[in-house]
Amino acid sequence: MSKSRFNNSKGPSTRVLRVGENIRHALSEILSRGEIRDEALNDVSITVTEVRCSPDLRNATIFVMPLGGLNEKEVVEALNANNKYIRGQLSKMVRMKYLPNLKFTSDFSFGEADHIESLLKSDHVAQDLIKDDAE
Repeated sequence: MSKSRFNNSKGPSTRVLRVGENIRHALSEILSRGEIRDEALNDVSITVTEVRCSPDLRNATIFVMPLGGLNEKEVVEALNANNKYIRGQLSKMVRMKYLPNLKFTSDFSFGEADHIESLLKSDHVAQDLIKDDAE
């Protein structure tokens, strides 16, 4: 039985990572220009934290976070609603045979980092750290 080329336990290839990073930079520039005509996106600074492309480069999931996390759901819905316009602008900036389908989603990694940091600062963990230092 042969291994499937899509079930690679090593993670994404260098090419997929490079394409994702190029798309991320182009999307950041498009969003910073403020050309998208949508009330939910007016005067909102959006951070594109990561772009994950599928191995065949046909689909891309874009993780975004508005500055301060305000109106996060509305911003993501507005970006998905303006998907065609964003894709059109992106096609002018990124040279690819096929531009991937874009799906915007919220990035929850900031919340996860805050949660882990609060756990590390808790009294229970601090007691364990003191015990390890004493030994």
